[in-house]
Amino acid sequence: MKRLFFLIAVLLIALAQPVKGHAATAIDVTPEVEKGLKKAEAYLEEIKTMQADFLQISSTGETSSGELWLARPNNLRIEYKPPTPILIVANGEYLSYVDTELKQVNHIPLEDTPAAFLLRDDFSFTDGELTVTGFERRANTMRISVVQSKDPLAGELTLVFTENPMILRKWVIKDAQGVVTDLTLVNARFDFPIPEQRFLERIPNFVTDGN
Repeated sequence: MKRLFFLIAVLLIALAQPVKGHAATAIDVTPEVEKGLKKAEAYLEEIKTMQADFLQISSTGETSSGELWLARPNNLRIEYKPPTPILIVANGEYLSYVDTELKQVNHIPLEDTPAAFLLRDDFSFTDGELTVTGFERRANTMRISVVQSKDPLAGELTLVFTENPMILRKWVIKDAQGVVTDLTLVNARFDFPIPEQRFLERIPNFVTDGN
């Protein structure tokens, strides 16, 4: 279960149950912060497709790499390189977690995961669904941290951008148990045609794990 939890947290799936502790505190959205949030929203809104390699590093010392594809709205595919036997696919309603080693598939409602934010039609940090817990600008870098307002103890997501030019560089997840996972995008390409079949191919027909 530890291995499953680690991988799912890395891939923006909030399966962890809340633990005792304090939720991250909402920051004061000053005019300067609001201006930065609006800039990030406009940038994310313009992204229709993305493909990138990625490198992930966890505070537990685990590392892995792979490739991801995104087509807004709804479609996401994250494919790990061996020896990590994991494939993640989102199709608009569910996010499916495929473990090719255990030959199991878990289907999770997309709206219950932080991935829903990256795939939504309209981006907003201030519409009530998210609570902004951190904002920092330094050395041409903008960092925005958020939690889900309905479940602030489930985990915190931080998006990291360069500003000139504006590019999404990485996201960082701090899960409910305090594990921090850094996923850095490498050689990212934006806004080019990705066939819908790309999000459907090579999905094994394994037994669904209802647990």
